[in-house]
Amino acid sequence: MVDKQIILAQLLDMSRYLGDPSRRYAILGEGNTSAQSGTGTFYVKASGVRLANIEREGFVETRSDIILGLLERERVSDDDVKETLMESRVDQAAEARPSVETFLHAVLLQFDGVNFIGHTHPVEVNGVLCSKSAEQVLSGALFPDQIVYCGYPALYVPYVDPGVELAVYLHGRVNQYVQEHGYNPKVIFVQNHGLIALGGSSAEVISTTDMAVKSCEVLARASCLGGPNFLPEEAALRIATRPDEAYRKDKVGEVVEPSRVVHPPR
Repeated sequence: MVDKQIILAQLLDMSRYLGDPSRRYAILGEGNTSAQSGTGTFYVKASGVRLANIEREGFVETRSDIILGLLERERVSDDDVKETLMESRVDQAAEARPSVETFLHAVLLQFDGVNFIGHTHPVEVNGVLCSKSAEQVLSGALFPDQIVYCGYPALYVPYVDPGVELAVYLHGRVNQYVQEHGYNPKVIFVQNHGLIALGGSSAEVISTTDMAVKSCEVLARASCLGGPNFLPEEAALRIATRPDEAYRKDKVGEVVEPSRVVHPPR
C-alpha cells in the first residue's frame, strides 16, 4: 500500500533541492516535478509555483486516465487543455491548476520503474542544448560515473511545443528507446528546453540531475580544448550494464535519499 504522506514528503524535499537558486537548475516558476501517488494517480507541481519554496499545497494530485485520454484526441484546443487539467484533479475543491507539463509527467510515469520525475532547466545543460552542436556532443559518454547515473545512451529529442505535443512525441520516442535498448532512459535532453530525469526514487532523480549537470559542464570545457574525447561505445555499454556499478549507485542513493520525515500540515 502506498503511503501518500511519505511520497509527498519525498517529492517536496526533491523539488526544493532541484529548485534551490544556488544550484541554478530552475529559477522563478521554471521546472516541474511529479511522483506516483497510487494506482492511476500522481502528484504534480501546480502551475506558477516555485520549486525553491514549494509547500504541500503546491502539488496537485491528478488522475492519469483523464490526462492520457486527452492525448488520444486528433485535435486539442487550448480550452480543451485547460478544462482537462482542471477535471483531472482528484480534489475538485482545490484551487491550484496542474502544470501544463502534466501531460508529459502522465506519459513518462506509465513506464515501468518510473516513480519520480524532475524536469529542470539547468544553466549548464541549457548552455549545451541551445548550441548548434547539441545533438552531436550529447551522443557520447565522457566518463564512467556519467554512464552510471545518467545511463547510456542519453535520449536527445528536438524542440517540440511544451504540453500536449511534447507529451505525445516523448511517448513515441521513449517507447522506441525501450525497444532498442531493453531499459528506460534515465535522462531526456530536450533541445532548447531542458532536462528530464526519471527515477525509481526521489534520490535517483536528484543524483541523475546532479550528474547530468556536471557532465554538461565537463562537456563545455572539453569543447574549448579541441573537442570531447568520448569513451569507446563498447566500454560505455559495459559500464552501463555492470552489476557492481548498479550496486554502487544504489548505495549512494541510500545516503542522499531526502528526508522520510512527514512534514506537518500547514
